[in-house]
Amino acid sequence: MDGNGRWAAARGLPRTAGHSEGEENIARLVRVAVRRDIGWLTLFGFSTENWVRPRTEVRHILGLHEKLFGRLAELNELGVRVQWIGRPFDAPDARTPRYVQRAIRKAIAATSHNTGMVLTIAFDYGGRRELCDAVAGVRARGLPMTPEDISSQLYLPELPPVDVLVRTSGERRVSNFLLWQSAGAAIRFTDCPWPEFDEHELDRALELVT
Repeated sequence: MDGNGRWAAARGLPRTAGHSEGEENIARLVRVAVRRDIGWLTLFGFSTENWVRPRTEVRHILGLHEKLFGRLAELNELGVRVQWIGRPFDAPDARTPRYVQRAIRKAIAATSHNTGMVLTIAFDYGGRRELCDAVAGVRARGLPMTPEDISSQLYLPELPPVDVLVRTSGERRVSNFLLWQSAGAAIRFTDCPWPEFDEHELDRALELVT
């Protein structure tokens, strides 16, 4: 979900305003995805590398994620089940604040009964780190190093392979996002910044797999 800062700069606004609008667009896009009968939607909210951003910007983003995970009434109304993927909270180098951890756990528990779209938020997530942890898990269990064994040790083994990967705001490269799960995925690059990514943009991405 790239382009929040650029969207704000183009309007003479601070970067935090772009992140706020980006969070609002998550809610808008979730509603569209439910109407499109999408089964799984995974969004890259905050990477393991994003902690190096300015402290005020990080604090703002953390607050927005607490708000995102707090949209329980609307998520339940839509029948959306929430998941989280990222560096385990009990990892020695985990950095997710406890108040965000509480919001994540509450959202997962409060939507666990829903049978509609599965919304997975990647927070404090890095694809390389996930693969390293998965390989360590295979070794610790004395399993053979097969693709199936590695898949079983990923953060969310039940997450299906990615059908289409979307990157916004003119970036023409993959990021450190679901590297294992995205093998073979169609890729949609769009110049549209994330705050403006709407149902028409989503439909163009879906055309790659329909």
